[in-house]
Amino acid sequence: MASLQEDTVRQPLLHPQTSDIKSETTSSELEDVLSDPNLSLFQRLGRATWIESKLLFHLAAPAVIVYMINYLMSMSTQIFSGHLGNLELAAASLGNTGIQVFAYGLMLGMGSAVETLCGQAFGAHKYDMLGIYLQRSAVLLTLTGILLTVLYIFSKPILILLGESVEIASAAAVFVYGLIPQIFAYALNFPIQKFLQAQSIVAPSAYISTATLVIHLVISWVAVYKIGLGLFGASLVLSLSWWVVVVAQFVYIVKSDKCKYTWNGFSVQAFTGLPGFFKLSAASAVMLCLETWYFQILVLLAGLLENPELALDSLSICMTVSGWVFMISVGFNAAASVRVGNELGAGHPKSAAFSVVIVTMFSFIISVAAAIIIMFLRHVLSYGFTEGEVVAEAVSDLCPLLALTLILNGIQPVLSGVAVGCGWQTFVAYVNVACYYVVGIPLGSVLGFYFNLGAKGIWSGMIGGTAIQTLILVWVTFRTDWEKEVVEAKNRLDAWEDKKEPLLN
Repeated sequence: MASLQEDTVRQPLLHPQTSDIKSETTSSELEDVLSDPNLSLFQRLGRATWIESKLLFHLAAPAVIVYMINYLMSMSTQIFSGHLGNLELAAASLGNTGIQVFAYGLMLGMGSAVETLCGQAFGAHKYDMLGIYLQRSAVLLTLTGILLTVLYIFSKPILILLGESVEIASAAAVFVYGLIPQIFAYALNFPIQKFLQAQSIVAPSAYISTATLVIHLVISWVAVYKIGLGLFGASLVLSLSWWVVVVAQFVYIVKSDKCKYTWNGFSVQAFTGLPGFFKLSAASAVMLCLETWYFQILVLLAGLLENPELALDSLSICMTVSGWVFMISVGFNAAASVRVGNELGAGHPKSAAFSVVIVTMFSFIISVAAAIIIMFLRHVLSYGFTEGEVVAEAVSDLCPLLALTLILNGIQPVLSGVAVGCGWQTFVAYVNVACYYVVGIPLGSVLGFYFNLGAKGIWSGMIGGTAIQTLILVWVTFRTDWEKEVVEAKNRLDAWEDKKEPLLN
C-alpha cells in the first residue's frame, strides 16, 4: 500500500503537464541562444530579448492587473470614506496605512517563502512539493493572523500611544475593526497566489480580481451611502471582497487541470517541518515588512506635525497614488521572482541573469513614464479623493517627491523580487535595516521637525534611505555569480524535499 501511494505521488514527475513542457522548452531555448557561440553578440541579445520579453509579459501583465486591482479595492474604500468628510479620510488613511499595511506586509513577506521554494521546485520539476509548501505557509500565516487580531482590537490605544489625536484614532479604530476578517483572507491568499505564480498561472487570478472589483464597488456604494454603515461598513465590505478572491482562487486550484500535478489534496506534511519553514518565512517577512513599514512610519510621523489632518490627508493621497503605481513594479517583482527561481531550479544561470536585466529595464521605463504623468496632473490629483482646495495645494507641493519615489520604485521592488527568487531574504533584511532605519527615518525626522520642513522634509529624508538601498541592491545583483546560485538552489531544494506522506482524504 505504501509503495502504491509513493508511486502515485511521484507520477507527476514522470508525466508533466503540456504547458510545463512548453515553458521548459522556451526556457531552454533562451539558455541555448545565450550560450550559442555561432551567433554574434548582437544576434544573441536580439533573440534572447524577444524570448525573455514573451516569457516576462506572460507573467508580468496579469500579475500587474492582479496587484493593481487588489490595491484599487483598498484605494476605492479610502475614496468612499474620504467623500464622507476630511476626518473620515484621515481615519481611513491612518487605519489603512498605519495598521492594515502592517498586516499586509507581514503576511505578504511570510508568503514570499512559498515564492522562493515553489519557484525553484517548479523549475526543478519537483511538482508534488508545491502543494505541500502552500499548505505549510497557510498554516503558519493563519497562526500569525490570530496574533494580528489582537493588534487590530487594540488599535485605538496603540494609535494614541504613538501620538495620534484621540478623534482621529477613534475613527480609525472603527475602520480597522471591519478589517479583522481580511487578516485571515491574507493568510490564505498570499500562499495561494505565490503557488499559482510559480507555475506561471496568473491570468485566472486577474479575471477573478477584476470580477471581484466590480462586486466590491457596488456593495461599497450601497453599504456606505445607501445603508449608512459609514467607515465600519466600508472596511467590512473590503474584507468580504478579499474572501471572495480567496475562495475563487482555491476553487480554481482544485478544479483546474493545470494544477492537477502540483495540488494532490490536503496532506499531513503541512504540519511537519514547521520550525524550519518558519525560519525562512520569518526572514522573508522581515525583509518585506521593513520596506512596507518604512512608508507606514512616514504617515505616522506626519500625524505628529503641527497640522496633522492636512499632513495626513495630503500624504495619504500621495501614498495611495504611489502605492497604485507601485503595483506595476510589484507585478514585475513577481515576474522577476518566478523567472529567476524557475531558471535557477532548471539549472540555467545565463537565463536567470538575463531575466534580471530585462525585467529591471521594462519596470524602470514604465515608472519614469508614470512619474511624468503625475507631474502633469499635480494640480488636479487630489480631487479624486477629496474636494478641499487646501489639500489640493498641499498635494501639488508634494508631487515632485512623489515622482522621484515612483522612479526609485521602478528598480528597487524588481531587485527585491530577484532576491526572493534567489533566496537572499536575510541579506536584504540587513540592508533594509541599515538604509531605512539607520539613515532614512532619522534623516527624515531631522529635516521634518528640526528644520521645520514638515511632510516634505520627512519624505525627502526617507527617499534618501531608499536611494541608498537601491544602489546596494544594484551593486550586489551586478556582482552575482549565477553559476553559484544554481548550485545553491539545488542544495536548498534537496534540503527541503521531504519523504512522501499519505494524503488526507
